[in-house]
Amino acid sequence: MKTKSIFYILILVVGVVVLWIAKDTFTQPGVQDLRGDYKEVAMYRNENNTGPIVRVYAVATSDTLWNEMEDYGNFMPHTKYGNTKVFFFNATENYPSELAPAAPYFPEEYQQACIGMYEKSAMGEVSLKRYPFRQR
Repeated sequence: MKTKSIFYILILVVGVVVLWIAKDTFTQPGVQDLRGDYKEVAMYRNENNTGPIVRVYAVATSDTLWNEMEDYGNFMPHTKYGNTKVFFFNATENYPSELAPAAPYFPEEYQQACIGMYEKSAMGEVSLKRYPFRQR
């Protein structure tokens, strides 16, 4: 009888742990949890799978919540030794619908509408520049 109760207790503990892991898996934060209204309007990824992978995104947003923009960038995919750049544009202004493989990644006519640039470098260093194309 004692071994039966130990068996049931172990089954109960394992069941609780499995439910806990499942809950944590399905309730991870993501882009949809951010307060800002973010819409990915363009994306570029180079075809190179053996060297550094370059990802560039253009995102339209309705607000300039800088911390939220950095969080959005952190949610974007990043490859070790690759480079991820996210350009944020005001949703009420013009923004690019296509991105190029080389800097500045989009035509000059959209540079003044760019309100922020998030970059995660090959070594994992993160930076967020406010109004990266405006002259100071």
